[in-house]
Amino acid sequence: MKTASQQVSRPTSAYISATWGALAIGVSGYLLGLWNADIMLNEKGYYFAIYILALFSSVTLQKTVRDKQEGLPTTKVFVGMCWAAFCSSIALLGIGLFNAEMALSEKGFYVMAFILSLFSIVTVQKNVRDLDNDVEVSSDTKQITNTPLEANEALAD
Repeated sequence: MKTASQQVSRPTSAYISATWGALAIGVSGYLLGLWNADIMLNEKGYYFAIYILALFSSVTLQKTVRDKQEGLPTTKVFVGMCWAAFCSSIALLGIGLFNAEMALSEKGFYVMAFILSLFSIVTVQKNVRDLDNDVEVSSDTKQITNTPLEANEALAD
């Protein structure tokens, strides 16, 4: 059970909508750009695989970092693998774009859609986890609330 000092505020519905919107824009932008790109199919597969690796590794890394912060058990090997996958995906995208025969503006488009997607998927995952934690805390017999006065009253019971 979370104590008042460990409590995480519930994200607002506007913030949740904004993060989902940013994720949709980032993913659709990257994938539409890839679909319309005048490159060979194996190159499209390369950029798609890097993208999927980056999204998955960033969510997994964020989850393990937060687990560690909350005192949940994490192994150093798994955290290291998450960092390696995340850094590899960024390095592979950079190497691929550096060597690609694309206009600089097209390369910039992929980088911006990539960064927007990474930021927003981590934020969406955080919101999902915060909402899940809020449900767990609310279902306990001693509910911890978002205001300090109510939290002190709940802890005093």
